[in-house]
This record gives sequence, structure tokens and C-alpha cells, in this order.
Amino acid sequence: MTSHDNRIDLIRPDAPALAQLGAYAVGVKTLELVNPAQLDVLAAMAGDPAVSDRKLVVELWYPTAARGAAATYCTVSRDGRTPVHLSGSATRDGVAVEGDFPLVILSHGYPGNRFLMGHLGENLASKGYLVASIDHPESTYDDPAYQGGQAFGSTLVNRPLDAMFVADALGATNIAIIGYSMGGYGALVAGGAGVSDAALTMERGAGVGPYLARHRRPKADPRLKAIVPIGPWGRQIGVWDAAGMAGLRVPALILAGSCDDVSGYETGMRPIFAEAVGVSRHLLTFEGAGHNAAAPFPAPLESWAPVSWLPFVPFEHYADAVWDTARMNNIAAHFVTAFLDLHLKGEAQKAAYLTEDWLGFAPNSAKGLRLESLTQGSPA
Repeated sequence: MTSHDNRIDLIRPDAPALAQLGAYAVGVKTLELVNPAQLDVLAAMAGDPAVSDRKLVVELWYPTAARGAAATYCTVSRDGRTPVHLSGSATRDGVAVEGDFPLVILSHGYPGNRFLMGHLGENLASKGYLVASIDHPESTYDDPAYQGGQAFGSTLVNRPLDAMFVADALGATNIAIIGYSMGGYGALVAGGAGVSDAALTMERGAGVGPYLARHRRPKADPRLKAIVPIGPWGRQIGVWDAAGMAGLRVPALILAGSCDDVSGYETGMRPIFAEAVGVSRHLLTFEGAGHNAAAPFPAPLESWAPVSWLPFVPFEHYADAVWDTARMNNIAAHFVTAFLDLHLKGEAQKAAYLTEDWLGFAPNSAKGLRLESLTQGSPA
């Protein structure tokens, strides 16, 4: 087995119906977007509240006119050093199809990078979406600020700002955000969930309170039509309280593992689901899964070996102890497709897939899943 066998686009024979690729071939290109007016949070915390260029590297997947040679994605493993090559089905720099396609923004965890949910990028682009996946500065595996332990405050402030800046830069008018872990935190804030007073003084964000205060009462951008927080971090330590979560104004599909010990299932994600009374929302639970439920691509071969500079095997960053990763990715693609088609494309018939009738699943193939739904104004 070589590194080029690290496929991110696996669709198992038992995948639910909407996990299948759509009608479009997929192109991919790498963009560098520069926000010239962003506060440098790390410098501000050190006493220099200046703005500076914030450079965001973005992988953009899009519908293309014809299928060509599949791209190889060159990146690094969770250890921040080991080269990794990923294989998918997109064509590098393919000719884009003209059309008014909705924009989906992918926001990785802490740490992560723009390829971590690339399987969703390719899948959704084949169904008529533009998908922009961000490398968030100070949050990637190989970023010196992350490796030096200085970056969490910047992540708290910048996640929702990065997402909406990318939307502005791409001229989008019809937007969704899919965020994993800290990306889920950013998606919720972008959707109107205001952080608590306690968050401004919490130990994890030491020194960032004056800058995090801008997220105390955020207003959701009217272009943002849906969010998909996957394992969203924060509620379990009081980053939000019930009043702040009630400010969410964007329909949400929350994906969670029932044994998530990072974001907390009972203490974090179930309260988010219960308290987001301002919107309709769904909670899809992978019973027995941990924090890696539904987001990362299958662990690359290079991550299987231990390294001396990490206290864990990098494999653990991608894999789940119970669930097969490709299986979770397929299930996520199925439900995310239904949810986004409903809210961004107005395909009302897709609502039927967001119920425990398990439409699109073969008989007895939805075992281990639980899907709950609440309407606006309904507490759990």
C-alpha cells in the first residue's frame, strides 16, 4: 500500500442514497485570500492592537465541465511534519461550469487543515455547490503559533470572521457553514449564538476577552441560510449559556458522537440542541462514537506510526474506536445533502430525508443512528 492509496472519496456499497455523487464532474483549485483589515489577535494580546493582513489559503471545489485526471492533495499528517498524499476524484483547475451555485464553507477543527473534510468538498460540488475549505491561521497542524501553544485565543475570535470574509471575497449570496469542533463553534457564532460573559474570562481564552466580546451578541448575516456543526466545541465549559444559544437564527443540523469526550455529548451538544429555540434544528447521533464522528477523512497510512513529539499516535486524530470512518462520511454526506438542498436550494421534498423514517437507507442499515428534530420555539 502506498501513500497514494489514501482515498478521501470512498463510497461504500451500503451508503445511503444521497451519499452518492451528483451529476457534475468536480474541479478544484487553491486560492489565497487576504483580509487586510483583520485585527491581529496574537499581537493585540501582547499589547499591539494593530490590524494586519490575514492570509487564508482556501481549497475551492466546484462543478466543472468535464472529468479529467484526479487531483492528489499534498499535505501533512496530524503530527505537523510527515508528508501525506491524498487521492480524490476532483480535477485540478478544471473549467468551471457557469451557474449561480450556493457556497458551502468548510471550517476545520483545532488543529486541522483545509483537506480534513475534503470528502464533503468533492461530494457537495458534484451536486451543484461551490465549497470553500479554509486553512485557519494559528490552527493548522504545522502552524508555529499552534505548535507553540499560543493560538487558542485567535481561534475563538477569528473562526466566524474567517468564514464570512471568505463568503465576501467570493461574492456569495447564499451560504452554509459546515464546521468541525472549533469550526462548529465558529458556525454557531456566525449563526447568532452569542458567547457568555463567562467566556470572556475563561482560562482557555486568557487575555482575549476584550476581542472576544464582539461575539457577545452577534447578528447572523442574512446570506447565511444553514449551518452544520459537527462535534461543536464550547457549550460543555460554558462558552455559551442558554440565553446566548437562544440567539441562534440559522437552521442547524448537529452531528455528534454519543461518547464525545472533547466537546461533551450530554454536557455540550445536547444542550446546544435543546437551547437553540430560535430555529428549527436536528441532532444526528452516532451511538458509541467519539469526537471524530462524521468529520475527518479516513486516517492516512502515514498517521498509523507513533512519533516521538506527540503523546499519542496521529491515527487517533482521524479514526473512531467503534465506527468505520468511510461509513460515517457517507452518512454525513447523505444528511448534509438533504439539509443543504432543503435550505439553500429550496427543495422541499428533501425534508423527508431528515426524519427517522430513514429514507434512502437500505433495510436495517441505520442501526446505531439516532435522529431528533425540533422546531423553532421548541425546547428539548
